[in-house]
Amino acid sequence: MPSVAGRGGRGRRSMNEINMVPFIDVMLVLLIIFMVTAPLITTGVVDLPSVGKSAQRPSKVIEVIVGSDEKLRLRVDQQDPVGLGLGQLAASVRQQQGGNAEVPVVISADKSVRYESVVRVMDTLQRAGVRRVGLSVKQGPPS
Repeated sequence: MPSVAGRGGRGRRSMNEINMVPFIDVMLVLLIIFMVTAPLITTGVVDLPSVGKSAQRPSKVIEVIVGSDEKLRLRVDQQDPVGLGLGQLAASVRQQQGGNAEVPVVISADKSVRYESVVRVMDTLQRAGVRRVGLSVKQGPPS
Protein backbone atom coordinates (compact mmCIF):
# COMPACT_ATOMS: atom_id res chain seq x y z
CA MET A 1 0.00 0.00 0.00
CA PRO A 2 1.47 3.34 -1.01
CA SER A 3 2.14 5.90 1.61
CA VAL A 4 0.14 9.10 1.92
CA ALA A 5 3.13 11.21 0.98
CA GLY A 6 3.73 9.27 -2.22
CA ARG A 7 0.13 9.52 -3.29
CA GLY A 8 0.01 13.31 -2.81
CA GLY A 9 3.10 13.85 -4.95
CA ARG A 10 1.48 12.36 -8.03
CA GLY A 11 -1.68 14.41 -7.70
CA ARG A 12 -2.35 17.89 -8.91
CA ARG A 13 0.72 20.02 -9.64
CA SER A 14 0.86 23.71 -8.77
CA MET A 15 0.76 26.13 -11.66
CA ASN A 16 4.07 27.96 -12.16
CA GLU A 17 3.02 30.20 -15.07
CA ILE A 18 0.72 33.22 -15.09
CA ASN A 19 -2.20 33.06 -17.47
CA MET A 20 -1.75 36.15 -19.73
CA VAL A 21 -4.99 35.81 -21.73
CA PRO A 22 -7.25 37.77 -19.31
CA PHE A 23 -4.61 40.48 -18.99
CA ILE A 24 -4.38 40.86 -22.78
CA ASP A 25 -8.19 40.96 -23.07
CA VAL A 26 -8.42 43.77 -20.53
CA MET A 27 -5.67 45.75 -22.26
CA LEU A 28 -7.37 45.43 -25.67
CA VAL A 29 -10.68 46.62 -24.23
CA LEU A 30 -8.95 49.63 -22.64
CA LEU A 31 -7.16 50.40 -25.90
CA ILE A 32 -10.44 50.42 -27.80
CA ILE A 33 -12.10 52.64 -25.18
CA PHE A 34 -9.25 55.18 -25.34
CA MET A 35 -9.20 55.14 -29.14
CA VAL A 36 -12.93 55.91 -29.25
CA THR A 37 -12.91 58.62 -26.56
CA ALA A 38 -9.67 60.42 -27.58
CA PRO A 39 -11.20 62.35 -30.51
CA LEU A 40 -14.10 63.47 -28.30
CA ILE A 41 -11.87 65.24 -25.78
CA THR A 42 -11.79 68.99 -26.44
CA THR A 43 -8.39 70.61 -26.55
CA GLY A 44 -7.68 73.57 -24.29
CA VAL A 45 -8.08 76.94 -25.96
CA VAL A 46 -5.85 79.76 -24.76
CA ASP A 47 -7.80 82.98 -24.56
CA LEU A 48 -5.21 85.73 -24.93
CA PRO A 49 -5.92 89.18 -23.51
CA SER A 50 -6.55 92.05 -25.84
CA VAL A 51 -4.80 95.39 -25.61
CA GLY A 52 -6.35 98.79 -25.39
CA LYS A 53 -5.06 102.31 -25.81
CA SER A 54 -3.77 104.24 -22.85
CA ALA A 55 -5.64 107.35 -21.79
CA GLN A 56 -2.51 109.48 -21.98
CA ARG A 57 1.02 108.95 -23.18
CA PRO A 58 3.75 109.13 -20.51
CA SER A 59 6.00 112.18 -20.61
CA LYS A 60 9.16 110.12 -21.20
CA VAL A 61 9.36 106.67 -22.78
CA ILE A 62 12.46 104.54 -23.18
CA GLU A 63 12.17 102.07 -26.05
CA VAL A 64 14.42 99.04 -26.49
CA ILE A 65 14.30 97.87 -30.10
CA VAL A 66 15.22 94.27 -30.91
CA GLY A 67 15.87 94.08 -34.64
CA SER A 68 15.43 91.08 -36.91
CA ASP A 69 19.18 90.45 -36.58
CA GLU A 70 18.66 90.41 -32.74
CA LYS A 71 20.82 93.53 -32.26
CA LEU A 72 19.62 95.98 -29.62
CA ARG A 73 19.02 99.69 -30.03
CA LEU A 74 17.86 102.22 -27.44
CA ARG A 75 15.49 105.07 -28.34
CA VAL A 76 14.43 107.79 -25.91
CA ASP A 77 11.40 109.99 -26.70
CA GLN A 78 11.31 109.23 -30.45
CA GLN A 79 14.93 110.32 -31.01
CA ASP A 80 17.33 108.39 -33.23
CA PRO A 81 18.05 104.93 -31.79
CA VAL A 82 21.53 104.16 -30.47
CA GLY A 83 22.98 100.65 -30.87
CA LEU A 84 24.23 98.81 -27.77
CA GLY A 85 24.91 95.31 -26.44
CA LEU A 86 22.97 93.28 -23.91
CA GLY A 87 25.66 93.91 -21.26
CA GLN A 88 25.30 97.71 -21.64
CA LEU A 89 21.49 97.67 -21.75
CA ALA A 90 20.74 97.79 -18.02
CA ALA A 91 23.21 100.60 -17.29
CA SER A 92 21.99 102.67 -20.25
CA VAL A 93 18.33 102.31 -19.28
CA ARG A 94 19.02 103.20 -15.63
CA GLN A 95 21.00 106.25 -16.79
CA GLN A 96 18.15 107.37 -19.08
CA GLN A 97 15.65 106.92 -16.24
CA GLY A 98 17.67 109.35 -14.15
CA GLY A 99 16.82 107.70 -10.84
CA ASN A 100 13.07 107.69 -11.53
CA ALA A 101 12.06 104.01 -11.58
CA GLU A 102 8.55 104.95 -12.78
CA VAL A 103 9.76 105.87 -16.28
CA PRO A 104 8.33 103.09 -18.50
CA VAL A 105 10.52 100.92 -20.71
CA VAL A 106 8.90 99.47 -23.83
CA ILE A 107 10.41 96.55 -25.75
CA SER A 108 9.71 96.62 -29.49
CA ALA A 109 10.73 93.48 -31.32
CA ASP A 110 10.55 92.48 -34.95
CA LYS A 111 8.00 89.77 -35.69
CA SER A 112 10.73 87.37 -36.85
CA VAL A 113 12.79 87.65 -33.64
CA ARG A 114 12.90 84.54 -31.47
CA TYR A 115 10.87 84.72 -28.28
CA GLU A 116 13.94 83.78 -26.26
CA SER A 117 15.72 87.01 -27.27
CA VAL A 118 12.83 89.18 -26.07
CA VAL A 119 12.63 87.29 -22.77
CA ARG A 120 16.39 87.71 -22.30
CA VAL A 121 16.01 91.50 -22.70
CA MET A 122 13.09 91.57 -20.24
CA ASP A 123 15.03 89.48 -17.73
CA THR A 124 18.08 91.75 -17.99
CA LEU A 125 15.96 94.83 -17.32
CA GLN A 126 14.08 93.29 -14.41
CA ARG A 127 17.28 92.06 -12.77
CA ALA A 128 18.63 95.61 -13.00
CA GLY A 129 15.65 96.88 -11.00
CA VAL A 130 13.60 98.39 -13.83
CA ARG A 131 10.02 98.06 -12.59
CA ARG A 132 7.87 99.18 -15.52
CA VAL A 133 8.72 96.97 -18.51
CA GLY A 134 6.16 96.46 -21.26
CA LEU A 135 5.90 95.08 -24.77
CA SER A 136 5.02 97.16 -27.79
CA VAL A 137 2.20 95.76 -29.91
CA LYS A 138 0.85 96.65 -33.30
CA GLN A 139 -2.64 98.10 -33.14
CA GLY A 140 -4.95 96.57 -35.67
CA PRO A 141 -7.60 93.96 -36.24
CA PRO A 142 -7.06 90.69 -34.38
CA SER A 143 -5.66 87.92 -36.51
